[in-house]
Amino acid sequence: MFIPLLDAIDIQGKDITADALLTQRKLAAYIVGRQAHYHFTVKGNQPTLQADIALLFQNRQAPDHVVVSPPDHGRIETRRIWCSTALNSYAHFPHVGQVFLIEREVIHKKTQKQTLETALGITSRPPEQAGPKRLLEINRGHWTIENRCHYVIDWNFDEDRSRIRTGHGPENVSRLRRFAVGILHHFSDGKTSITQKMAHLNRNIRLVFDYLRMTRNSIGNAQA
Repeated sequence: MFIPLLDAIDIQGKDITADALLTQRKLAAYIVGRQAHYHFTVKGNQPTLQADIALLFQNRQAPDHVVVSPPDHGRIETRRIWCSTALNSYAHFPHVGQVFLIEREVIHKKTQKQTLETALGITSRPPEQAGPKRLLEINRGHWTIENRCHYVIDWNFDEDRSRIRTGHGPENVSRLRRFAVGILHHFSDGKTSITQKMAHLNRNIRLVFDYLRMTRNSIGNAQA
């Protein structure tokens, strides 16, 4: 589903970020084939890759880069990253440039409560194209968009009160909502809110197909 959406977008030279659900070999090969780069989160849907990266960084020493964010909303956030090319010839994944582990520590100033999260990842960019600092920036940009997207989805789709509970239903529907918001953001003129754009599209279903590049008119405009 995701690949046809990218067909209509010029991604050459871009970093395509995705969370674990889209960490797939087929998508990775497609992105590099389009002369772009992937930046994926690795979790349980790639168990062998996840185990290999976790083992690689099990006895990690000093991080390759550290970023401490200024106190924001009463909390201090520290991000650390470790990078390695040790799995490039070993990992069964297309076009591996390096793997990484990111550690995110948050201290809430008022309560002094501390949380520590780790995330594993893989990218097609080699170190000479994206050092530790750049990888942290790409990762931070991805989750900034994710958090903003969650707010928009909850406001416009009332997701937090969704009654879908069975099987993979909640996750699948959430992905569809994020896809819809992503399309709306991509083609937004910057002046119209997502709520206004959704109301406009609800009144003219034909425009939905134009947004998805599924009509001759929209394809012609894209090629022009």
